[in-house]
Amino acid sequence: MLHVSSIINSDIETVWNCFTQPEHITKWNFANDDWHCPAAINEVKVGGRMSWTMAAKDGSFSFDLEAVYKTVDEYELLETELSDGRKVITKFEEAEGGVMVSEDFDPESENPHEMQIGGWQAILDNFKKYCESL
Repeated sequence: MLHVSSIINSDIETVWNCFTQPEHITKWNFANDDWHCPAAINEVKVGGRMSWTMAAKDGSFSFDLEAVYKTVDEYELLETELSDGRKVITKFEEAEGGVMVSEDFDPESENPHEMQIGGWQAILDNFKKYCESL
């Protein structure tokens, strides 16, 4: 599994809500300002479906990612399985300075691991920036 993490300078409830509520997900779920997340669905329960669209703002490219929740421990842990079978584990832990959010994810086979880590970290950094702006 590959790993990314960040300490979010906010409280656990805000971090959880920003990570799980579609109205927040569409505001941070992209790696840079040339992209956006125009749609998100998130049913945060075991067996619930998560689906989001990531798209270039210029309309040149978009894709949908889908997953199913395998584990939901509110304010602590989310385990999902992406539609291609890869697993993602997201942990939320109170830490000095806020909340540590860490994600461990199975890599896909098309891109180098460093590129995948960079992309996931950029999205997590965007999440941090969004949460801390509230």
